[in-house]
Amino acid sequence: MQNTSQTSYNLIVVGAGAAGMIAAITAARLGKRVVLLEKLKHIGAKLKATGGGRCNLTNTLSNEDFMQRFGRDGRFMTPALNALDHKALISFFAQIGVKSHAPDGYRVFPISHSALTIITALEEEMKRLGITVVCSERVESLVSDGESVSGVSTATTTYSAPNVIIATGGLGYPQLGAEGDGFTLASQAGHTITDLYPAMMPLKTKEVWGEGCRADTIPKVEIKIDLPKAKNIRAKGDLIFTSTGIRGPVVLDIAREINPYLSKHGGVPILINMTKGMNEDQLLNHIKNEIHKHPEQSILTHIQTLLPESVGRALCILADADPQSGFNKLSGAVRDRLIKLLAWTPLTVIGHDGFKMAMITRGGVSLKEISPDTMESKILRGLYFCGEVMNLDGPCGGYNLQWSFSSGYLAGHLGNKATI
Repeated sequence: MQNTSQTSYNLIVVGAGAAGMIAAITAARLGKRVVLLEKLKHIGAKLKATGGGRCNLTNTLSNEDFMQRFGRDGRFMTPALNALDHKALISFFAQIGVKSHAPDGYRVFPISHSALTIITALEEEMKRLGITVVCSERVESLVSDGESVSGVSTATTTYSAPNVIIATGGLGYPQLGAEGDGFTLASQAGHTITDLYPAMMPLKTKEVWGEGCRADTIPKVEIKIDLPKAKNIRAKGDLIFTSTGIRGPVVLDIAREINPYLSKHGGVPILINMTKGMNEDQLLNHIKNEIHKHPEQSILTHIQTLLPESVGRALCILADADPQSGFNKLSGAVRDRLIKLLAWTPLTVIGHDGFKMAMITRGGVSLKEISPDTMESKILRGLYFCGEVMNLDGPCGGYNLQWSFSSGYLAGHLGNKATI
């Protein structure tokens, strides 16, 4: 990393994650003198952990579909995605020597499937552009006259610049340095910080029967929140039971929606369909067809055509059905109860392990106080935001990393028209 005695620049970027690095590169390519300040000893710590170290850069959805997955505030992203969508991001990395692909036609990874490839390429591009990178340098405060920003102060140095980009991330991955520094800086400037919740994380449930089902991954599961004001909140993906609850991609996605309700209600009822979307009528017909083909087999054997044995057995027990009995030998009430459980299995989420297990943060700097066209603060001139520090988060699958790169790219233009 380059260090220099010069403290006056055109731009100061706070935070050397995905958003901060691309913001610095973009500004430097436009001829700006840039310093990138990172409080950790190394750049890209959180980026290194992304996608289990494989670095799911983005996905192949259209911009419209991409924004919809972020919810009602997704359209805030329109200018940033117009400036740098997934195709442009793939091209950007190709230009700095990183080829990528989408093995499943959806998620995009570097061909190396290593985040180190991405970090190394970004680092080399910053060196090529002459960007000053200072690690182990924590920014403690903004310097401003109340109308315009003029720099930042650390414990030992004041760096001067008419533009500052806050790209510090949120509170997720605290073991990788996340402490909410950006929220403190934004508050100093007069910005509103919305309520903050951990997101993308395993969840704990009141029910303990899932502990016996830990050996199996259940694909194509749908989870929905069973609260009147949240009936339309759903997620789909693979599910894994744990000793204390549930995890897996579908849980990571729904957790960002559940946790705000959890803080209000103390427990959040959810319903899980583990039978590939079948409703009660379809399930009953499926089992009847299995009985017709194999009349001598037990109900558990029939259920195993849909679910792992451990899960099928647990649901039978919940329904007071003898797993080894024939379906037609069960009472009508037990059959109905079993079919209902197969269609929608109820669980109650009662907790989580907090930000220490959260990949991202739900909440952040209020979007109402940021211009979507430039990422500039509406409160303090010359102050910009990008990435997770803002109140905008998406599901897993390359969404949040694409948003970091897109918003960082747009912020790096410092109010000028962004072109790819």
